Amino acid sequence: MKIGVSTSCFYPLETEKSLLSVARAGVKTTEIFFNANCELEPGFVRVLKEIIDEYGITVTSIHPTMSLAESFMLFSAYERRYEEGISQYKRYAEIAGELGAKYIIMHGGKPNKVLDNEGYFSRFAKIAQTVRENGAVLLQENVAKYRAGNLEVLKQMKDYLGESSGFCLDIKQCIRGGYSPFDALRALGYTIKHIHISDNTTDKDCMLPLSGNFNFASFFADAKEVGYMGDAIIEVYRDAFASENELYASYKKIFEKFQNNA
Repeated sequence: MKIGVSTSCFYPLETEKSLLSVARAGVKTTEIFFNANCELEPGFVRVLKEIIDEYGITVTSIHPTMSLAESFMLFSAYERRYEEGISQYKRYAEIAGELGAKYIIMHGGKPNKVLDNEGYFSRFAKIAQTVRENGAVLLQENVAKYRAGNLEVLKQMKDYLGESSGFCLDIKQCIRGGYSPFDALRALGYTIKHIHISDNTTDKDCMLPLSGNFNFASFFADAKEVGYMGDAIIEVYRDAFASENELYASYKKIFEKFQNNA
């Protein structure tokens, strides 16, 4: 397991500046969160690739900018928008290949009257197939208030998709969804391919790792027990730290403590 930092931690700092900050801090594993459609252009992707190559960074995953629109684009009743959404995911798969990223992370859709759970799972499977045909792997993230923010729905999704299922487990989203990250680990097991880490207390659900009460030693041990083979990427919101130095100090502490034995 490699420990890294997501560029999303710096939002609304521009994506390339966020990646450069991660690179200059000596972090070697990252997730890139895209924030505008213009960032899908070849010239912009080349800028990211130059930073990655210069600093020797591994990009584990990328996160599409259309996250907030996926209910509207991909999980509505309007077929033409769905086709447009598919074409965007094809492009993200191409970009993942250019940047060396294996995974694309999807928030997915919110509950609606258009699709029941099985309808949602079926639509997700079709998108995942398109992504796979273009060289990447689509993962469903457990985002609170979205359809997949519910642990029972995640279990149903795992059963429906079978061997093709894949999830990104986000600790803070578990807390916001009202269930334990440990329960999610046990329920989803080896189908978890990527993890977003953060810390928490009874008062705050999104803090820098090792600044709250979360038991990372037990969590990483349990992840290993269920066969987790992916990375652990710090993903917190910008208000979780006062300065970049504070973020990178947290990264250094958790890296030194768990990188070699997680």
